[in-house]
Amino acid sequence: MASRMVFLGCVLLVAALLQGASAETYTVGDSLGWTVPPGGPIAYSTWANQHTFRVGDILVFNWTGSHDVARVSETDYESCTKTAIGTIQSTSPASVTLTTEEDHYFICTVSSHCSLGQRVKIDVESASGSPSSSPNSAASSLAVGSISTVLFSIVIAFLH
Repeated sequence: MASRMVFLGCVLLVAALLQGASAETYTVGDSLGWTVPPGGPIAYSTWANQHTFRVGDILVFNWTGSHDVARVSETDYESCTKTAIGTIQSTSPASVTLTTEEDHYFICTVSSHCSLGQRVKIDVESASGSPSSSPNSAASSLAVGSISTVLFSIVIAFLH
């Protein structure tokens, strides 16, 4: 009986971990990448508004040519001031993990790229919120749900 309880505990732990493993990876701008947007200053805000970002999610900035990415304060974002919070990443692809529940501001510090629209505000929610609205989240939720169902079935079969 004790071995069954240990087994049950292990299965439940694995199921709980799978449920919590929902961090998403987002390519900033999707196919546009990280560049001076041809659609003007609203291109990246339109992209960001289509997603729900959570603590633990990863942003990937992809570019070719002369660009970089820097996290800046809200004031520096609004004025396109090139004062980075931390390191300016100048090699593509650049990955940033969202570690805090707050607004994050990113700009390109090259020339006038920021004022031409190469900047994005990312509103980050807590990791425990509702499922992300990214295209991959439905598939991830379905896969985790299926795995949980299988694990539950194994537990029931084992206990009988």
